[in-house]
Amino acid sequence: MSNCLQNQLFIAMLFLGLLLTVRCSALLRCSMQLLSWGITEYLVDLAIDATTTVGVDLGNGLREVDIKKYAKVEKVPGGQLEDSNVLRGVMINKDVVAPGKMRRRIVNPRIILLDCPLEYKKGENMTNAELIREEDWGILLKLEEEYIEKICVQILSFKPDLVITEKGLSDLAAHYLSKAGVSAIRRLRKTDNNRIAKACGATVVNRPEELQESDVGTGAGLFEVKKIGDEYFTFIVDCKDPKACTVLLRGASKDLLNEVERNLQDAMSVARNMIKNPKLVPGGGATELTVSATLKQKSSTVEGIDKWPYEAVALAFEAIPRTLAQNCGVNVIRTMTALQAKHANGENVWTGIDGNTGAITDMKERGIWDAYNVKAQTFKTAIEAACMLLRIDDVVSGIKKKQAPGGSGPAKPQVEDDKDVDSEQMIPE
Repeated sequence: MSNCLQNQLFIAMLFLGLLLTVRCSALLRCSMQLLSWGITEYLVDLAIDATTTVGVDLGNGLREVDIKKYAKVEKVPGGQLEDSNVLRGVMINKDVVAPGKMRRRIVNPRIILLDCPLEYKKGENMTNAELIREEDWGILLKLEEEYIEKICVQILSFKPDLVITEKGLSDLAAHYLSKAGVSAIRRLRKTDNNRIAKACGATVVNRPEELQESDVGTGAGLFEVKKIGDEYFTFIVDCKDPKACTVLLRGASKDLLNEVERNLQDAMSVARNMIKNPKLVPGGGATELTVSATLKQKSSTVEGIDKWPYEAVALAFEAIPRTLAQNCGVNVIRTMTALQAKHANGENVWTGIDGNTGAITDMKERGIWDAYNVKAQTFKTAIEAACMLLRIDDVVSGIKKKQAPGGSGPAKPQVEDDKDVDSEQMIPE
């Protein structure tokens, strides 16, 4: 492949990668504009509150923010968008096992989380028990009751107020727990159980025999079961130092809640990026124009064909401000010429395009910023995609051509001569 063709392909692929990034950013901005009647600022506050709650300090200036696991969005139709809030704890769509016998409101509860069933163990595969005497049936039932009672005694020895298990809970175990004034919730999702553990400081235990005092969660301030609409929801909130939270979204319809959730997820992702790496660069194409001007200055100091990559990358970086100018409906040529003139000397690094008006303004004064790690990853991805395609010499077709009827058998493979090495037709027809 000649250097000229490589240069053209390099420009094309960089332009394509950067243009796709601009299109995705424009779509995100358009989706946020759907909620521009005053709820946008409220969603920003919710996103910042949720991401700062689940952030964990790893030391050495590093923070881990896992919004996928520990920041769950619950959508409950009804009410208004302004009723949405961030719960310092967990909300799950569950009710207690015995509503009439177990408490639905506990202040400062002691919580035990289990990953085992509170019922008699069933035999693996097909288990048959042959009973000869009538008394043996009573003995078998007594063994089951004693086993369940033993498990409940081990749990009740730690004086819990709430027991949550991911598996089943028998009626007999519910009787022993309710008799001791303990509320219980069964068949909880593992992800929800892990979020409760993060919120109240408990530890999920696999066997009741392994329970310790340090496994009991005491960080929750309130356990309460509320009825919203036709369903019951359990709230474990007012936690002291929660590392998990729930964003409760209220709205008139499910479609509106789905749209709000998509915008909220985007906002939380931006907040997460800023918490993990608090660095900003000017938006509106100012960063790309500054990099482009720097590369053009560098290319002027390089002689020969080695300057072509610098010029190609500099031209590709101008795709961002050019696309912004096209979206604003302004004169693209005049706008790009004015921007290039301002960035030519390297002094006006903050100058970019206002996406709403199309005016050339100072991005620092307008408060238009981009996240540094997102911008850096965009540049790396575009350049790596171009380099990967440049490594491809030819494209081999895997389509087998049909042989004409009455034709001869498959042709013998031809040996490539030295004179055919440089020809474009590498595979014989």
